[in-house]
Amino acid sequence: MRIAIGCDHRGLNLKQFVIRLITEAGHSYQDFGCYTVDSVDYPDIAKKVAEAVTTGYFECGILVCDTGIGMSIAANKVKGIRAALCRSAFDAQRARQHNDANILCLGAEEGQEALPEIVKAFLAHKFEGGRHRRRLNKIRDIED
Repeated sequence: MRIAIGCDHRGLNLKQFVIRLITEAGHSYQDFGCYTVDSVDYPDIAKKVAEAVTTGYFECGILVCDTGIGMSIAANKVKGIRAALCRSAFDAQRARQHNDANILCLGAEEGQEALPEIVKAFLAHKFEGGRHRRRLNKIRDIED
């Protein structure tokens, strides 16, 4: 799986941890920044990752900021993006299965304890379709 990944300055350490997790699982990635602890504006990174995901070259994206909220809000402004802030493996599973989420947002302040299971769940599950497709179509209608 090809994954677009990015963070702001507050998410840099957690992003590095996520990169290790996804490469150990055999996935490839492209890092869209940031690369230092110098302050950056999270919407700039969210836009880069979201636009990369909409090209279809990347199957999904992962964004990290202080809480994950800002990245989620910014990424969801890009048409075709369904970014989900997940704080548990169950959240990540349902985000994929029911909402066809294509970007996982994480909060750096949450720490690394639950992170491996969250990332694993997000990458392992697929959209179930069925009754969820009708709802997803309604979300797409809102975008138009």
